[in-house]
Amino acid sequence: MHKKAPTIKPMSAQKRKRLVAAGWTVGSAADFLGLSAEEAAVVELRIALGAALKQRRLDLGLSQSALAEELRSSQSRVAKMEAADPSVSLDLLIRALLTAGVSRRALGRALSA
Repeated sequence: MHKKAPTIKPMSAQKRKRLVAAGWTVGSAADFLGLSAEEAAVVELRIALGAALKQRRLDLGLSQSALAEELRSSQSRVAKMEAADPSVSLDLLIRALLTAGVSRRALGRALSA
């Protein structure tokens, strides 16, 4: 059995209030980076696809190197895909998921999660 990635929990209202009272600015990564809503959505899609690829690889019991062989790629490229590296195209992420046997329906669920 493989461990799932920890879920990021939203900050509690109490903690947010304490931070603001102490002079901190509280916001999202998109706020910090100055991303538009569309840019933030693309980042979220990339993260969701990378996580889905990692989960599929773990479900299959494959190493990054073994998956890379199936994709005719390198282990470092698979690591970048799973980490949602911006140098990896969305096309490559989707192709990797399909090559790993993810159905179009499951791909749609990953995109909508």
